Amino acid sequence: MSKRKTETADPGRDPYLDREREKYESPVPSREYIIDQLENQARPLSRKELAELFGLDDEDALEGLRRRLKAMERDGQLVRNRRNGYVVVDNEELVRGRIRASADGSGMVHPDRPGPNVYLAPREMRRLLNGDRVVVRLTGDDEQGRPGGEVVEIIEHANQEIAGRYYEESGIGFVVPNNKRLHQDLIIPAADRNGAKHGELVTAEVVNQPSQRRQPIGRIIEVFGTQIAPGDEVAVAARTHGIPVEWPDEVLRDSERFGDQVPEENKAGRRDLRELPLVTIDGADARDFDDAVYCEPTKSGWKLIVAIADVATYVTTDSALDTEAAERGNSVYFPRNVVPMLPETLSNGLCSLNPEVDRLCMVCEMQINPEGQLTRSRFYEGVMNSSARLTYEDVDAIHNHRDPSLRRQHKGLLKHIEHLYEVFHAMRGDREQRGALDFDTTESVIEFDNSGQVADVHPAERTDAHRLIEECMVKANVATARFLRRHRIPALYRVHEPPAEERLKNLREFLAQTGLKLGGGDEPTPKDYAGLIEQIRKRPDRHLIETIMLRSMMAAEYRPDNAGHFGLALDAYAHFTSPIRRYPDLIVHRAIKHVLSKQPIEAFQYTEDQLVTVGEHCSMTDRRAEEATRDATMTLKCRFMAARLGEEFTGVISGVTSFGLFVELDDLFVDGLIHITNLEQDFFHFDAIGHRLVGERTGKEYRLTDRIRVRLAQVNVDDGKIDFDPVAHPLGPDGEPLPQPERSERPDRGKRKERSRKGGSRSRRRRR
Repeated sequence: MSKRKTETADPGRDPYLDREREKYESPVPSREYIIDQLENQARPLSRKELAELFGLDDEDALEGLRRRLKAMERDGQLVRNRRNGYVVVDNEELVRGRIRASADGSGMVHPDRPGPNVYLAPREMRRLLNGDRVVVRLTGDDEQGRPGGEVVEIIEHANQEIAGRYYEESGIGFVVPNNKRLHQDLIIPAADRNGAKHGELVTAEVVNQPSQRRQPIGRIIEVFGTQIAPGDEVAVAARTHGIPVEWPDEVLRDSERFGDQVPEENKAGRRDLRELPLVTIDGADARDFDDAVYCEPTKSGWKLIVAIADVATYVTTDSALDTEAAERGNSVYFPRNVVPMLPETLSNGLCSLNPEVDRLCMVCEMQINPEGQLTRSRFYEGVMNSSARLTYEDVDAIHNHRDPSLRRQHKGLLKHIEHLYEVFHAMRGDREQRGALDFDTTESVIEFDNSGQVADVHPAERTDAHRLIEECMVKANVATARFLRRHRIPALYRVHEPPAEERLKNLREFLAQTGLKLGGGDEPTPKDYAGLIEQIRKRPDRHLIETIMLRSMMAAEYRPDNAGHFGLALDAYAHFTSPIRRYPDLIVHRAIKHVLSKQPIEAFQYTEDQLVTVGEHCSMTDRRAEEATRDATMTLKCRFMAARLGEEFTGVISGVTSFGLFVELDDLFVDGLIHITNLEQDFFHFDAIGHRLVGERTGKEYRLTDRIRVRLAQVNVDDGKIDFDPVAHPLGPDGEPLPQPERSERPDRGKRKERSRKGGSRSRRRRR
């Protein structure tokens, strides 16, 4: 027996032993200590060898170790080799992450921890679906230089229900998923079709996940009919992307036990802010108010108070409420519905900072200097009573338009609103000074008539009142990140990495076509991006250029390792301000409360690895919500456009592909396709670098950002697709037709013939 094998780990050296003693009567080594010791041993160890290493010999301790190791396997921290030896995942060979499937049957594993994505070939994807969590072994780079892998363990199957369209062929029933990333159809046995007919939209429960030899099998549990009926677009989008909609009975019972008023005993020991004129400022249709603000001038600048709903008091760890909130990850805001993270008795009731009622809150009190910088901050638990529920429109009308009626109505708040605007302008100056990005993107608003039909689609108006609240929340989140780092407590940060090399290359190629440049060389800073945004501020194609710039960015994530926030030009950022609708904020509140209670940091309820897993899950639910709302919004826009077939619109070419042009309509922000077969009768070459289609015979060019007039030709509401026919191109900024540019040189025929002989691809041709 080797010396390494006989060494015994001292359980007393487990830094998390106090935490384990609080949780269990017979504590076993913590997950962190088990991983540390396995790494120190530098070889796989069996359960028996681990028990010897930790000096465990009584039955309770051995059973506790068995359960812990099994839980660590389930969570993907450990895997067992063929000799039943435990191996630590997230090392040089094993990677844990979530599947992002492609339509061609391949997939990419997005690692839980920072690192490159891992490519999975279609054969590895046969027993997997999009969203599944796996452990993969790295097998080397593929022919495209991507790290490749093979599946070692499936940690979690993400798809329990699938929405799609039911079909029957040769007596076999199957569901084709709406979600294009679900690359396998769901087989439906005859006994489980629940009356569904060929071509109907359905939801099916997955009975058996896919295996190496067969597709997934399911049974139909819901039938929508052949078309998405008005009002069903949210249900279909939620089912398509796996967003939980129904509340388990246990969760509802858990939420209703608190009542609708804060008991007096719960207010004890908190700082009393009920005389402070805190106000909420939200959208007109908001129902859950999780932040309130107050500002007053000081000798050295301003005191800014941001009070946030104290959700953690009601949603306690491992309760039914907490389990469901963690699963949902966030609230999902559809155009006319919300799928909340918490039941409405809490989200719209006891946790919501409604006006003129006592509410428990977590408070971030900040000192802001005249330059708009955060100089000091502190956190504490409070009790408050909101003085008013204001909308962005109210505040804008009071401050900027001096509306006499609203100023009379809110006479007691006028000076406080003035102070908020004062500190806002200072904080905006700080934002500009550090180079934070300010994409002034415009979203569309969908309005409904009394019957629930789409009445209008128009751009949303964004005022300084919106920006005021945004800056207050950013400052509170900065103070939060500083607090977490100062006290060295594990929590989730909102991380936004700098743009990747390939994305920068694509952005620079696009900008070259528009006569613009991004400074900063290979490592542009936020200030370089901010300078470019300022250059395009008055350009008619600003919206599109900003969209392309946004696409060059990495997606923001929730991670326990702080890597800064590129977009906001900050070295640390953590979400604190929305615990009603974001689960990471709730975890941050628990971390702050743990510090305020003066307990040892080692006794905090979350391990670093748990935070890695929770952060990855919440990043996924964030993306899932965005995709679902985009689908539902597009369905509504299609329904609105379906009544306007044959009408003409102006827009901008927002995408150029080998099969046609995507056009975004002015003001409506509705995208549709001009298929290449509907362009002039010509061969069109796709120039990927130039983002253009070039006619071989006519020399006609269609470029990204060109303005164009189109006719609405076809609308498919169920698939969310719109087709246009071209009417006039190119157009000037005011929609006037411009003269055709001089014809470019025709491609050399000899080169074309040579390319054809070598098997090169031909451009597509219009077919009548």
